[in-house]
Amino acid sequence: MVSLSLTSSNTMPITRQALSIFAYPFRKYTIPTISFSHFPPKRHRSFCQYTHSLSAVSDPNPRNRSPEAIALEYSDLNLPHSTSEEVGPVRIRQHVNPLSAYFSTPVEVPNWNEVYEDTKLPLMVDIGSGSGRFLMWLAKRNLHSKNYLGLEIRKKLALRAEDWAKEQSLRNLHYMFANATISFKQLISAYPGPLMLVSILCPDPHFKKKHHKRRVLQKPLVDSIVNCLAPGGQVFIQSDVLEVALDMRNHFDAEPDILAHVSNIDASIACDDEGWLLRNPMGIRTEREIHAELEGAKIYRRMYQKRK
Repeated sequence: MVSLSLTSSNTMPITRQALSIFAYPFRKYTIPTISFSHFPPKRHRSFCQYTHSLSAVSDPNPRNRSPEAIALEYSDLNLPHSTSEEVGPVRIRQHVNPLSAYFSTPVEVPNWNEVYEDTKLPLMVDIGSGSGRFLMWLAKRNLHSKNYLGLEIRKKLALRAEDWAKEQSLRNLHYMFANATISFKQLISAYPGPLMLVSILCPDPHFKKKHHKRRVLQKPLVDSIVNCLAPGGQVFIQSDVLEVALDMRNHFDAEPDILAHVSNIDASIACDDEGWLLRNPMGIRTEREIHAELEGAKIYRRMYQKRK
């Protein structure tokens, strides 16, 4: 039996407390009834074009279109549209090869005392932080209780996100250009406080079988996460692609002596018949999550907790 009691006032709330602190009143969106499941992976691009044209013709409401819906979700961040001269224009590259030599060099571990105002606070790490908006939303709501670290393999996205964090003087938030598979362990093992939450949300699916080895979650990264996670710490995974979600789930389900799914600890946490969480516990949806839901895709979620 796993105890839910906290051992430190600086420890991040767990299970039911962690879920309730990010309680989120979901807004209703009108979405197409056709989903990704109607199309093979190689036709997903065609499906996206179809749903975009459908919404433009049948539903002029901008809330039902991804860019506007994302802007609405993150409107209170008040992020600038421009970027610094150092960052320059940000063109998002959808796919990168993490196995290339360019991404194989471990990043230098920063002086965490210079990065964060209080390094004793519990840390959340978002692997594949993308634009950084999701993590920034959380950081602004937990200014003096948690620290946040975004690891992103696309350099300009990480630089722009860090630029935004500095503009808003968020001393509990930091973004780094890093290949998590290579650098996660050395970065987090040097952090003075406890690692209490790791999220991997809608990672690049790399659909081709020969490219599956490029997926972010491989056994070495799983081992690093499990070893660095503090007792009572959590791992949150989600994807709109069932194959990817199952792949991530299988990795963490393979650690039953160390990790327990939160529904096995707290029976009140709602899951479907296949064990996927019915609600996003974080209080805010990622940009990919918003986009996928507007397309009618199901989001597959799991959350694990490290046994004490």
